[in-house]
Amino acid sequence: MQTAQDKSPWLWVPSLYFGQAIPYVVVMTLSVLMYKDRGVGNDDIAFYTSWLYLPWVIKPLWSPLVDMVRTKRWWIVTLQLAIGAALAAVGFTMHLPAYFQISLAVLWVMAFFSATHDIAADGFYMLGLKQYQQAAFVGVRSTFYRLATIVGGGAMAMLAGHLTTSTGDVGFAWSVVFFALAALFIALFAYHSVVLGRPAEDKTVLGGGDKLAEFFATFASFFGKRDICLILGFILTFRLGESQLLKLAIPFMKDPVVKGGLGMTTEQVGLAYSTIGIIALTLGGCWAAS
Repeated sequence: MQTAQDKSPWLWVPSLYFGQAIPYVVVMTLSVLMYKDRGVGNDDIAFYTSWLYLPWVIKPLWSPLVDMVRTKRWWIVTLQLAIGAALAAVGFTMHLPAYFQISLAVLWVMAFFSATHDIAADGFYMLGLKQYQQAAFVGVRSTFYRLATIVGGGAMAMLAGHLTTSTGDVGFAWSVVFFALAALFIALFAYHSVVLGRPAEDKTVLGGGDKLAEFFATFASFFGKRDICLILGFILTFRLGESQLLKLAIPFMKDPVVKGGLGMTTEQVGLAYSTIGIIALTLGGCWAAS
């Protein structure tokens, strides 16, 4: 049987990290733009969509379970199918009377799927590549993650803006966007089901009560550290100001000038904020690194 290390990393590393970025962009950027287009208030957008980030913050709490239950390969392909289903479900909520509450609940579940997928994908990367390849493909991972940010945040926002202008139906426009993203993840699921190898080290490590007891003992030891509340408080709040600013960036750009905003359209936000902005950030990072 061909293992992951027998296959060219170019077959799966770019697509794996492209797929890893899309749900994060959907939750952190597209959801804000979608709710703004649907007329949700800035205060509700900032409060409720901020909670969607929580799964990525606390994912270390259940990351050992990914090793203990099934293989990383299984987690990757299964969660890509689940994320695709969740994206399609959001698309179906757009014309429901309680679309805001239902779509938020679906996005919340999808965020947990995505955070768990990140754990499995990063673990599979370590198992599927030799040590020198892991270092060599760091730049590839970052490049395709950024590319997914442009596609998921920029191109999809511009598509939503274009469809809104041409059809006059905001709900239809965003349904099409989420159905397109769902189709992308179904394709990734089918592709990775075939392309991902099966490293010998990628196996379930759950061996009975001893492993489970060790799992809980590790967390008990961590939370028993001196000043743990202060440590956790710093971890959870040191980027609080930045996160608040980013959450209100899109509403600021979309609000009319008379209300203190920039009066930009959805297409303009997608182009300026999630396309040109990401490209400039990437080029600036490359220049600084050189």
